[in-house]
Amino acid sequence: MPGVKLYIGLMSGTSADSIDAALVDMTSDCPQLIATHSADIRTLKPEIHALASRGENEIHRMGQLDRELGLHFAQAANELITQQKLSAADITAIGSHGQTIRHFPPNNSDEHAYSLQVGDPNTIAQLTGITTVADFRRRDIALGGHGAPLVPAFHQAIFEKPGFSRAIVNIGGMANITLLPGDSSPSSLLGYDTGPGNALMDSWINQNLGQPYDKNGHWAAQGQVIDALLQQMLGTPYLSQFAPKSTGPELFNLSWLIGHLNQIPEVSAVDVQATLLEFTAHTISEALRSHTPLATEVFFCGGGTYNTALIQRLETLLHPTLIASTEPLGIAPEWVEAVAFAWLAKQTLEGKPGNAPTVTGASKASILGAIYPA
Repeated sequence: MPGVKLYIGLMSGTSADSIDAALVDMTSDCPQLIATHSADIRTLKPEIHALASRGENEIHRMGQLDRELGLHFAQAANELITQQKLSAADITAIGSHGQTIRHFPPNNSDEHAYSLQVGDPNTIAQLTGITTVADFRRRDIALGGHGAPLVPAFHQAIFEKPGFSRAIVNIGGMANITLLPGDSSPSSLLGYDTGPGNALMDSWINQNLGQPYDKNGHWAAQGQVIDALLQQMLGTPYLSQFAPKSTGPELFNLSWLIGHLNQIPEVSAVDVQATLLEFTAHTISEALRSHTPLATEVFFCGGGTYNTALIQRLETLLHPTLIASTEPLGIAPEWVEAVAFAWLAKQTLEGKPGNAPTVTGASKASILGAIYPA
């Protein structure tokens, strides 16, 4: 396919349910999503989440998971290529985020910051026959940054509209915002993790009903918000920290929630779910309202976009701001992050920066990732 630059972005988020593979035409400055494929990895989810906390025999277990996920990532890419009747020679490169198992951002202690992703890129390059770019976060951390969130730089490159104040809200396991002032200046770009997105709601419904997620927020909609629990959670110090900042399931997890539940009288499980939905909605809306100028347009992406009850609550909290999914901007909400890592791979191969220092706190913009030749 002469003159066409096809990339594949591979992404597995905090929820650790699936690998998202996106085939993207990067020939122009505006990426075109050509095709997608999703590969189920729920059988690996318990080990992925277990490695988020300290445990026995961690190095061997991480090594095994790294290789196993490398095989799965490679298979997802190969299946997408086969479905589209393409060959490895048609693909310029793969950008693989990997699967985060531990994220330890900079803090005031003497401990080193780090972010660990597994899903061996050597295995991906070998089994696909395609140059693979991976390990995007650690260069930013080496420059004093958080290594997260990385996607705001992509949001600015693709979604910013001159003269319009926009916000992009990604609701995955965690939620993060990107504020686009409309002046195309990297120095005015802002973004950070607001707190939990789907992670706590997913964990709670799984523990109580055995379901992987709360479809459309239906269970949460049946409950009542527990104000005492909500206020306790809103007192979490992370929420009052100034950006740059990043977080993950290392903080906001089921043990954290149970610790709060132990401090209040016994409550019903469905009311806890309703409170978790309100917590996510409140932290996102308060983050958006804390910055000026206020965004006049808010676009949602990530799996949480399909939680009807959550989006309806956000619509109420953000009224009269216009809200929509990223679909009208050209990328379906569930595929934005996978497309972003295809874009980051292109940035790396072209010797261009992939981070946004005003977002991550890095000392400068930098080329990200490591290149693993086919």
